[in-house]
Amino acid sequence: MHVQEWLDTVPAAAVYAVVALVIGLESLGIPLPGEIVLVSAALLSSQHSAINPIVLGACATAGAVIGDSIGYAIGRKGGRPLLAWLARKFPRHFSEGHVATAEKSFEKWGMWAVFFGRFIALLRIFAGPLAGVLHMPYWKFLTANVLGGICWAGGTTAVIYYVGVVAEDWLKRFSYLGLVVAVLIGLASMLVIRRKAKKAQGAQQEEVEVGAP
Repeated sequence: MHVQEWLDTVPAAAVYAVVALVIGLESLGIPLPGEIVLVSAALLSSQHSAINPIVLGACATAGAVIGDSIGYAIGRKGGRPLLAWLARKFPRHFSEGHVATAEKSFEKWGMWAVFFGRFIALLRIFAGPLAGVLHMPYWKFLTANVLGGICWAGGTTAVIYYVGVVAEDWLKRFSYLGLVVAVLIGLASMLVIRRKAKKAQGAQQEEVEVGAP
C-alpha cells in the first residue's frame, strides 16, 4: 500500500503523530523516509479538511527539531565509536565515504551544514549525531536546527499543500472544460449528421421525381 493511501485510512491525529515520529527518528539518525511521509501527508491535507496543514507543519517541525537534538546528545556521548557502530548497522547510509563527505561539509560550513543539511537526505540523517560527535557548540547547533526545521518542514508542507490545492482546482476546471467540449462535439456531430440526412433525403426525392412519368 502506498504511504498516502495508508495515511488516508487513519485519523488526523494519527497522521500528525506518524509524521512527527518518522521525521524525528530520521533526524535522530535512523534511515527512514521522513520526506516521503511529510510530502504524502501534506498532499493529503490539500484534499481533506480534517488534516490541518498548519498543525501538520508544526508537528513536522517539532519532530525534526527534537529528533536532531536527541541525535546531537547521542553523538556527543557516543563519539567516534557510535559512527563505527552505525556503519556496521547501516552500511549503506553510514559508510566511511558518506561519513567523510558529511565531515567535510561540517568543517567547511559549520552550523550552516546543519541548516542546509535539513534539505539533503543524507545530511538530514547525519546532522544531529555528527554535530554531537564533532562537539559543535550546542547554541550554534540549536539555532541552525530550529531554523532548518522550520524552513524545511514548514516550507515543504506549505508548498505541497498549495500545489495540491491548485492541482485539484485545475483538474476540476479541466473536467468542466472537458464536459463542455464533449457537449459541443456532440452537438456539432448531430448537426452534421442531420445535414447529411437532409441532403440524402433531398437526393432521394429528386431521383423519385426524375423517374416518375
